[in-house]
Amino acid sequence: MSATASAAQPLLPDVTAADEPDDATLLMLLEALLFVAVEPTPADRLATALGVSVERVQAGLTQLEAQLHRRGIRLQRHREAFQLVSAPEAAAAIETFLGLDLTTKLSRAALETLAIIAYRQPITRPQIEAIRGVSSDGVIRSLLHRGLIEEVGRLEQPGRPVLFGTTFEFLRYFGLTSLDDLPPLEEQLVAEMARRVG
Repeated sequence: MSATASAAQPLLPDVTAADEPDDATLLMLLEALLFVAVEPTPADRLATALGVSVERVQAGLTQLEAQLHRRGIRLQRHREAFQLVSAPEAAAAIETFLGLDLTTKLSRAALETLAIIAYRQPITRPQIEAIRGVSSDGVIRSLLHRGLIEEVGRLEQPGRPVLFGTTFEFLRYFGLTSLDDLPPLEEQLVAEMARRVG
């Protein structure tokens, strides 16, 4: 066998559609697919691409998340989609390396509105305003523009108001891997928010 032919040999076994990858190969393939994905990817799409069950993909993603926990990239999940992101601890080095200003602060009103959306999503503008006690049009527009929130549907009631939820960018901005990483709210605050929304 020539050196050229030998160099062309893959380091890992070639997985065809008819083969089901073993666990180690599945993790490698999941990492590769998420690395090249241009947007957050649902588990069912990964399962289809790899010819395995969604359950295997979800188990593999849990393993991959644990493996990446102390590395420079992390597995981020939001709703039913996944993506690879840089570790939040690396933000300052990345900012310097890329010449970015990632420290643009959010206003108090924006942080307050964002917290309400994060903990009560999906939520409408009138529900946000009932909790805050002031108009939130401008703040919501700003958060939409920054990509920290998005429209996630409409409420089934007269006027069909827009429902808002947080985005992957929200998770990235605050260095969270999922919404489960949000600190728990005190029961008194939860009760007060529920009372104001009605």
